[in-house]
Amino acid sequence: MPSTTLFLHGLDSSSKGTKGRYFTDNFPDIIAPDFTGSLQERLQALETICKGLEQLIMIGSSFGGLMATCFASAHPDRVQRLILLAPALTFPEFSPPASLLHTPTLLIIGRHDTVTPPDLVIPAAQTTFRNLEITTCNDDHLLRTAFIAVDWQKLLA
Repeated sequence: MPSTTLFLHGLDSSSKGTKGRYFTDNFPDIIAPDFTGSLQERLQALETICKGLEQLIMIGSSFGGLMATCFASAHPDRVQRLILLAPALTFPEFSPPASLLHTPTLLIIGRHDTVTPPDLVIPAAQTTFRNLEITTCNDDHLLRTAFIAVDWQKLLA
């Protein structure tokens, strides 16, 4: 069964934001839904979208990174890989799982991020994921420079 890739946008963004447009323009097979409401409402919508799907690759930006992490925690056997862009792992409703997730995870975060500060996000990620690769960059929360520097073709191949 082939993998399915989803892009999960941030809290105040949409699939029409800069990152969402990049993925839909360059990777037409990526599913980039729009989410509104609370974390629980968004996770319920994500459950519906992912019903019957396996081998998921989730790219989550900020709040979308939190959503991807929560989904992987609930369904570790269905998530093949996570790519978390400045994930909101500092959100009050999030707590790391009882045991580390084995999901291969790439975390990209800016050293100048004041929304999801790396000194808080990185320890939260380290207590969440066993197979974690961390990339810090000279960027802020939006990752404008880092995002375009990522070799997405290679990463999503």
